[in-house]
Amino acid sequence: MIKDVLVTLPAGDTPSFAVDYAATVARTFNAHLTGIALVQDVASAGALFDWAPGIVLDDYRREVEAAAEAAKARFDETCQREGLSAESMSLNAGAVSLPELLARTARRFDLTILPQADPEDERSEEVMIEAALLGSGRPILLVPYFLEGGFKFDRILVCWDGSHNAARAIADAMPFLTRAKQVEVVTVVTDGRANDSTAGLCIARHLARHDVIVEVRNIVTRAQDVSLRIRSHAAQHSAD
Repeated sequence: MIKDVLVTLPAGDTPSFAVDYAATVARTFNAHLTGIALVQDVASAGALFDWAPGIVLDDYRREVEAAAEAAKARFDETCQREGLSAESMSLNAGAVSLPELLARTARRFDLTILPQADPEDERSEEVMIEAALLGSGRPILLVPYFLEGGFKFDRILVCWDGSHNAARAIADAMPFLTRAKQVEVVTVVTDGRANDSTAGLCIARHLARHDVIVEVRNIVTRAQDVSLRIRSHAAQHSAD
């Protein structure tokens, strides 16, 4: 059951594609949505830049607090317009502890939704994603930075290699899988194992017992091309 969803709020004029996506997820599952604006503590900023005069730190504090309030206001407006059960809040921490603060906060939610880091302007997003993914112990959903439109799961692609990570991902994603119109289990085998036609069948049977409509597909590729081959397959088959 997904009934309590967390999403980070972008500061400034950053597009809110993850917030829009999170709103559709909350609506789909009739879940409560919490938006958090992460604020760097001004005292920590002073420690990092101890040469800065007080007036500069005061200006910085007002700037980040105003950005957080603006992000919360946009979020509240979106949720009110969509008729969602929602709330917004600011979380204040030192610069080095913001990722840990996000991870600790995410532990209290069924699902945390984060924007994918823009490969051309990663800044601190990758650090935040890694902290939430490895430190929260809870499911994390990354929204592609190029995504247009809301949450959709007509066709879900599941990547299976028999690992702990794959098993955990499938278990965490079960609320999505059971609602999908079609689930495709994809296994990638290298040239040396091209005759292994049974990979993925066991996990497919497990999903079928949860009333998931599932099919299995084995893809043969070179070992170094696995990640690229998966992304290409997802695009070719219009996976949501």
